[in-house]
Amino acid sequence: MPERPRPRSPDVQIYRPQLTSVLSITHRASGVWLALGAIALVAWLIIVVAGGRAYAVLESFLGSWIESVLLFSWTLALYYHLCNGIRHVAWDLDYGFELRSIYLSGWCVVAVSVLLTGLTWAITLNMRA
Repeated sequence: MPERPRPRSPDVQIYRPQLTSVLSITHRASGVWLALGAIALVAWLIIVVAGGRAYAVLESFLGSWIESVLLFSWTLALYYHLCNGIRHVAWDLDYGFELRSIYLSGWCVVAVSVLLTGLTWAITLNMRA
C-alpha cells in the first residue's frame, strides 16, 4: 500500500497573515532590534570614555540622518515591545482571550506605540529648537 503524503501546513503563498501573527513576529523582531541597540549604546559609551580621535569620528556621525533613523526606530521598537509586553502580561493573568479583545488589544498596542513615539519625538525636537 503506497504511503500517502502527510498534510502540509499552509504555504506562505496562500497563508494570509493575521494581526496576531504579525504582532507576534514583530514583537520578536523588536526584541532583537532593541538588543542590537543596547550593544550600540555600550559601544557609544566606550567611545565617549575613550575620547580623542574616536570621539571625533563619532561626533561626525551624530546629527546625521542615519542616526535619526536609528534612534527613531529604536524608540518605536521600545514602545512597541513595552506595550505588547503589557498585553502579554494581561494574557498571563488570564485577561483578554476573547477573539474581539485580542484584536482590539492588538490594534491598541500599535496605536499607543505610534502615539508614544510621536509624542517622544515631538517633545525632543521641541527641546532642540
